Amino acid sequence: MGRLLALLAQTAEVAEASEKTDILFPGLGINLRNVGDSFYVFGFRIAYYGVTIGIAMVLGYLLADLVAKKTGQNRELYLDFTIIAVILSVAGARLYYVIFNWKQFADHPLSVFNLRTGGLAIYGGVIVAVITALVFAKVKKLNRGQFLDTGVLGLILGQIIGRWGNFFNREAFGTYTTGRFRMLVDVKDVSSWFNPMTTENVVQNEFGNRTEACRRVLEIRNHTEVIDGATYISVHPTFLYESVWNLALLIFLLIRTKHKAFDGEIILLYLFGYGLGRLWIEGLRTDQLFLFGTSIAVSQLLSGILVIGSAVMYIHLYKKNRKKRLTA
Repeated sequence: MGRLLALLAQTAEVAEASEKTDILFPGLGINLRNVGDSFYVFGFRIAYYGVTIGIAMVLGYLLADLVAKKTGQNRELYLDFTIIAVILSVAGARLYYVIFNWKQFADHPLSVFNLRTGGLAIYGGVIVAVITALVFAKVKKLNRGQFLDTGVLGLILGQIIGRWGNFFNREAFGTYTTGRFRMLVDVKDVSSWFNPMTTENVVQNEFGNRTEACRRVLEIRNHTEVIDGATYISVHPTFLYESVWNLALLIFLLIRTKHKAFDGEIILLYLFGYGLGRLWIEGLRTDQLFLFGTSIAVSQLLSGILVIGSAVMYIHLYKKNRKKRLTA
């Protein structure tokens, strides 16, 4: 029995899955020491990325459920929808990432199914989630505008939390900066492209005709800093920018929910606000997904389309509903 208890205690111990390193925000006076990307439970490796995404999904559902309760909707439908949407959205996010980053998986196709190390493109998840919501509302004969308005509040909360999975993975960061919000990350934790020990020819061959992306990577690696024997890159924490932007957007949407002019207004405001923020933030990223054979960032292009499309649709529906109110 003693040996069994000792074994259980040992295997249940939370331990780092890889060497822990520091993440520093010198401009803010924040130094996070010994940050790992995963831990072990009973010998099974669990990535913080996955845990973060899981928490994001649960809290996103709970917010949508709360709004549904306050607005007198059938709350059980949101649970049914969440179960379906989560599965399909994760698949959509992975598919989007794989399609525009196939080179990474070409030699090891089965790695497509390994989500624990990251590789989910949020736009893929958003697109699938919206399509799923439209189909679900039609099948259940629900008010599509109201259903989307409620569900999108849970979606954006999930995005706010989920972005912190990028923090633990040391990914989704931006260009070189010396600004107040700069983040210092150990070169051991990021792609070898950013390591000065990797030759420039390797980087240039990897990026091909994407000259601007190549220039940004080279700029980062040419400005590394050595602190206490460790080599760091200094970059924009774009995952943080997006999380904060979405938090501000969520607060605005929650306030607007109480005074919305028509059903469907909140989802359109979300698409406009998120697209606008992503249009800016994506321009800072160094890990962009590009349109096949071009230097056009897919997510930035999609963001521009969302901003314009949602704005046109909002104006159209606002005028249409205003006319109805005036003639009623």
